[in-house]
Amino acid sequence: MAHQFFFNPYILDNLPAPERGFDVVQDISEPRLRMYITSRGAKTFFVRHRVRGRDRRVIIGAYPDMDIEVARDKVAAVLNESSKKLPVRRKKISFRDFWDIYLKNKVRRCEDSEVKLVRAVNMHLADLFDKNIADISESDVRAVISKINGAAVAVRMQDVLNSIFKYAIEQGYAKANPVANLPKIELARRVSPLTDESFLRLMDVIRAVESDVMRNAFLMLVYGFLPRNKVLSMRWEDLDFNHYMWRDWPLSNMAVVLLENMAQYGDWVFVGRCKNHLADPRVAWHNVARDAGMPNLRMDDVYKFLMRRLKWAADREDLRENMNKLLEHYSIY
Repeated sequence: MAHQFFFNPYILDNLPAPERGFDVVQDISEPRLRMYITSRGAKTFFVRHRVRGRDRRVIIGAYPDMDIEVARDKVAAVLNESSKKLPVRRKKISFRDFWDIYLKNKVRRCEDSEVKLVRAVNMHLADLFDKNIADISESDVRAVISKINGAAVAVRMQDVLNSIFKYAIEQGYAKANPVANLPKIELARRVSPLTDESFLRLMDVIRAVESDVMRNAFLMLVYGFLPRNKVLSMRWEDLDFNHYMWRDWPLSNMAVVLLENMAQYGDWVFVGRCKNHLADPRVAWHNVARDAGMPNLRMDDVYKFLMRRLKWAADREDLRENMNKLLEHYSIY
């Protein structure tokens, strides 16, 4: 056990050296501060610190080169620094291989969302795949981001890269984050052109579409209160006409009538090319939006427009009734 007393220059200057090995003394004023005295008379301030059950001794400085008060003041900072987890410098790893590790350990998404993320990374960040993640520079990241068309996608990929490099630093594969100092990409907020008046004009144009498949698909955007991807990928097997349901989503009366009057060919409600479901009728929709006087209108704008006006209800029958009332309000019946 170390001898305890108040450290002061007079006592420390006159401490006897041990015949062999070293002695340890402890300060009463700052109990965490201790001192070695070796058989050659060398005196050194240090602190003890336990890491994962093992005793570590951290040197603060030699006496009398370091003043006693300075040593006392350094105790807290030294202990705090020694408590930090030291990053493990691992072997070099490519961005592609680390992306697989990140995807496995950090990404928590539903299957569809994860597939979209992987597809976006493969498409936009492919230029980084063969580089060692520790060697990727800020200029490399800038070059990749600058090639992305669309500010929204660029923002998303910059956020993904920032998260990847933070994890790489935590795991010891990188020393710096090349995304940290990149400026934020500003997004221009888009305003939907749909109003009550333009919505009725849109309905008139949709009803005049010549193609049965396109017309029914666009009408279902309205009658179904569903986003584009869900409407276009509908399967007949997911529809329950006895309870007016699509999966766990209630259907309005107009949606049920529309679907019941459609011929059933194959698995998909809205059949596209190669007997697959209708995927992206952008040309047909562009023509509809143009004729309605809203060339920048998107299909999902219809869903958002209706959902903002739909009175929500937890009960499915009440929600379905509210759908019918809203459609009736716009004289769609």
